[in-house]
Amino acid sequence: MQDKHSRIFRAAAELFEKSGFASVTTQAISERADVAAGTLFRYAASKEELLLVVLNQALCAALAEGAAQAHALSDPVDAVVAMVAPILQLGGRHAENLAVYQRQLMFGPSGDKYRLEGLALLADLEAAVAARLVQQAVERGLPAHQESARVASILIFGAAHLAVSRASTGAHPDHAPMDDLRAQVRQVVDGYFVGLAVNPPR
Repeated sequence: MQDKHSRIFRAAAELFEKSGFASVTTQAISERADVAAGTLFRYAASKEELLLVVLNQALCAALAEGAAQAHALSDPVDAVVAMVAPILQLGGRHAENLAVYQRQLMFGPSGDKYRLEGLALLADLEAAVAARLVQQAVERGLPAHQESARVASILIFGAAHLAVSRASTGAHPDHAPMDDLRAQVRQVVDGYFVGLAVNPPR
C-alpha cells in the first residue's frame, strides 16, 4: 500500500512539474504510477488534492531549507527574506501550479485534510517570522512585544503571497518580484523596530 502511495504522488509531482496542472490528467498520473484509476482516488479525491499533497511536501522541504539559511544570518531583513523566499522560488519553477495551490488553500473545502496541512505550514511560517522579529528586537534592547511581531509577520506573508500572484496577474511586469519583496520586508522590519523604539507597546 505504501509503495502505491509513493508511486502515485511521485508520478503526480513529476507530471505537474513537467506539464503544469491544467495539462495533467488523473488518467496520466495513474498510468505513470502503474495503478488503476480507481486506486488513485483512494489516496486523493481529486487532481486538486494531488497537487496539494505534492506542493505541501515541496513547500515543507523548501521552508525548512530557508529556515536553516535564516538561522545563519544576522541581518533581520536577510533572515526574513530567506524564510519567505521559498514561496516565490516554488512559483518560479511553475507559476501555474502555485497559483492553483494558492487558490485551493484560500477557497478549497474547509475540512480538506491536505488544505489544512498547507495552511498549517503557512501559519508556522508566520509564527517563525514573528519569533525572529522578537529575537532581533530583544538583541537591540527593544521590548519583546509578541503582538507587534505577529502583525508584522502577517504583512510580510501578505507581501509574499501577492508577489507570487504577479506571475498570473501580470502586475508590475517591469519589476522583479524578489526585489520588491525584499524592499517590502525591509520597510516592514524597519517600521517594526522604529515603532517599538518610538512608541513602546504597553
